[in-house]
Amino acid sequence: MDQGNQLFTLALGLIPPWAVDEVQFTAEEKRLDLHVNFPRGSQFPCRVCDQDCPVYDTQEKVWRHLDFFQHAAYLHARVPRVQCPEHWVHLVPVPWAREGSGFTLLFEALVMAIVREMPVLTVARLIRETDQRLWRVIEHYVARAREAAVLSEVHAIGVDETSSRRGHDYISLFVDLEAKRLVFATPGKDAKTFEQFAKDLQAHGGSADTITELSMDLSPAFQKGAAEHPPNAQITFDRFHLMKLINEAVDAVRKGEVYSQPDLKKSRWLWLKNPGKLSAKQNAKLQELLKLQNLKTAQAYQFRLTFQEIFTIQNRHHGAVLLKAWIENAKASGLPPLVKVAYTLINHWDGVLRWFESQITNGILEGFNSLLQSAKAKARGYRTHKNFINMAYLILGKLDLRLPT
Repeated sequence: MDQGNQLFTLALGLIPPWAVDEVQFTAEEKRLDLHVNFPRGSQFPCRVCDQDCPVYDTQEKVWRHLDFFQHAAYLHARVPRVQCPEHWVHLVPVPWAREGSGFTLLFEALVMAIVREMPVLTVARLIRETDQRLWRVIEHYVARAREAAVLSEVHAIGVDETSSRRGHDYISLFVDLEAKRLVFATPGKDAKTFEQFAKDLQAHGGSADTITELSMDLSPAFQKGAAEHPPNAQITFDRFHLMKLINEAVDAVRKGEVYSQPDLKKSRWLWLKNPGKLSAKQNAKLQELLKLQNLKTAQAYQFRLTFQEIFTIQNRHHGAVLLKAWIENAKASGLPPLVKVAYTLINHWDGVLRWFESQITNGILEGFNSLLQSAKAKARGYRTHKNFINMAYLILGKLDLRLPT
């Protein structure tokens, strides 16, 4: 064997009967072509019974490999089809690439390592490939890793929706709150998403019947889905979403009062941020506004602070007593937005009160959502739901991709 061919054979990790028998280097095109072959008379194992069989014929195939310095490298091979006496004629798998791929395993490993950190389109331009081809690689490895995932130990779930594209286009995320990983994602935010989650959970060795805790917002669709799948879970209405209701009520009071109190203009975040997160200038402005007499916004603000303080308590009985008092005071406040919140809490009392026992929240989902939206912004959006979901699994799923090294 030529010394150069032998060097590339060793570098590629090829074992007999495979060997590099020709190397073509084109400086003008910055391209290296490595031709892999096998000796005449070689036999290859049947992919079904593993019996060595003679070669029936061959098919010419090409794979993109890792760059040779700044030069694009390609592997060429006559891939044999063997004739098995029992299983007839079929193509032999090659050790350097998976079936149906136009890339070598090491090239795909490089792609999967980079796309975690960079937008797929940017990676495609960097390695001089189309993003469609890279998405197919991502889909393969994500699907394979998810197929091998075992979800039998999932007992506490958080569910929330995230925006997939502009407009009312959402993806529902189901997160294992104990393992802090995304276990299922699907288009939509209706009751059917829970049924789909239950089916996917069962397909991975789990069961919706073993889910004991479920954290979610007050979405009627989610409540309907959760009533059936999972049937045994105790629902905790996420306190972050409850605080969102309170914040919206405070801001509604401010907007209704701004015409009679012009000083309230451009003060929205003074009332919605926690005092400890205000700058010295913002805090001074807030204190100045609080001195205004009979300010309804200030009254709503105090309700907000009290509500937030109640949810630092970890005793169910004590929390229930304080929350009932808060609701009665809110109903008597004469502030319609807060009265509305009070009746919302009454209508969802069991799930609201459950927090004082379960102490679970969708805080991790809020963090996951931020990561996904950041990735989406860097990528300037994803063309399809499938792409968005595959990237969500890749970033948040803690998948064991088992990439070649």
